[in-house]
Amino acid sequence: MVRHGRAQPAELPAFEPQDMKDFKKPEAAELKKKLSSEQFAVTQQCGTEPPFHNAYWDNHKPGIYVDVVSGEPLFSSMDKFDSGTGWPSFTRPLMATEVVEKKDSTFFMKRTEVRSKMADSHLGHVFDDGPADKGGMRYCINSAALKFIPVEEMDGAGYGQYLEPFVKAGLVKAPTHETAILAGGCFWGMEEILRKIPGVVKTTVGYSGGTTVNPTYEEVCTGTTGHAESIQVEFDSARLSYETLLDYFFRMHDPTTLNRQHNDVGTQYRSAIFYTSEAQQQTAETVKARWDKSGKFSRPITTEITAAGKFYPAEEYHQKYLVKHPGGYTCHILRD
Repeated sequence: MVRHGRAQPAELPAFEPQDMKDFKKPEAAELKKKLSSEQFAVTQQCGTEPPFHNAYWDNHKPGIYVDVVSGEPLFSSMDKFDSGTGWPSFTRPLMATEVVEKKDSTFFMKRTEVRSKMADSHLGHVFDDGPADKGGMRYCINSAALKFIPVEEMDGAGYGQYLEPFVKAGLVKAPTHETAILAGGCFWGMEEILRKIPGVVKTTVGYSGGTTVNPTYEEVCTGTTGHAESIQVEFDSARLSYETLLDYFFRMHDPTTLNRQHNDVGTQYRSAIFYTSEAQQQTAETVKARWDKSGKFSRPITTEITAAGKFYPAEEYHQKYLVKHPGGYTCHILRD
C-alpha cells in the first residue's frame, strides 16, 4: 500500500482529442518529474493508495475524471457513487471511453485490473458488486491515477464534447462558441497569453489576410504572401465577450508600430483584427477608438480592421510553441 499523502494533481495541457492518436507515453524518468511519488507508484507500479485518505473518494462535485498521465477522459461524476470502500467508485467508464481490463492474480486473489488505454496507467480494479440498478459493476479507482476537471472548466480544458449529460441535468449551460482572428506580431507569444484567458476554448496559430493559398512559414516570412501571423481564437461568448477579448488584445502588443513588433519587422507582423461578422466589425471599431483615446499609447493606433478571409493553420511545430519550448522567444507581455 502506498502512503505518501494526498496526490497533487499534475498539470495537464488543454485536451485535444485529435492529438490522442499521436500520444506517446513519456519515459519513466520524465514521469517521475511530472508526477508526485504517489501518482507514480500507483500508475506505473500498480500501487494502491490508502482508503479514505485520498483526493476524490468523497468528492461530490460535478465533472469528469481524466488520466493524470495523458489527460485521457475516463469517468464521470454522473456515474460516481459512495461504495463505502474509501476509494472513488463508478458504475461505468465515461461514455465513448475505453478502458483496458486485465486479469490480476497478485496477492493470491483473482481480480480484474483496470488500465487506461492510451497511457497504460494502472487505475484500480473492477468488481461485480456495484448497484444492481446501474449494471451491477463497481470500478474502484485510485484518486492518484486521476485528475478531476470541474464541469465549469470542462469546455475550456478541451472536454466540451462530454458536457451534454451535464447540460441535460441542468448542471451547466451549453457553451456558445464564437471565433475571433487576431494578429499582433509573432504568434507564439500571443497564443501563450490568449490560451490562458478564462473563456478561451481553443487557440490555433496560422496565417490570415493574404492571397497565397496554403502558405508555408517560409513563404510568409518573405512578406510577399500578404498574410499576417495570426491566432484563431475559439471562445465561449457566455463567459468571455468579444469586446473583453479585444481589450486583452490591445494589452498584449504595441498596436502603434506599423508592420512591426519590437525586433520583428515586416507586414506579417502587422496589428490586425479580422472580423467574422458585422457585429464583430462594429465592436472592433468601437474598442479601437476607445483605446486610441485612452492615453495608454503615445502614438496613434495603426491596427487594421478587415473582414476575415481564409485562415490557414500553421505547421504543427508552431502550435503551442511556448508550451513545447518553455522559455522560448516571445516579445509579448500582458500590460495593466
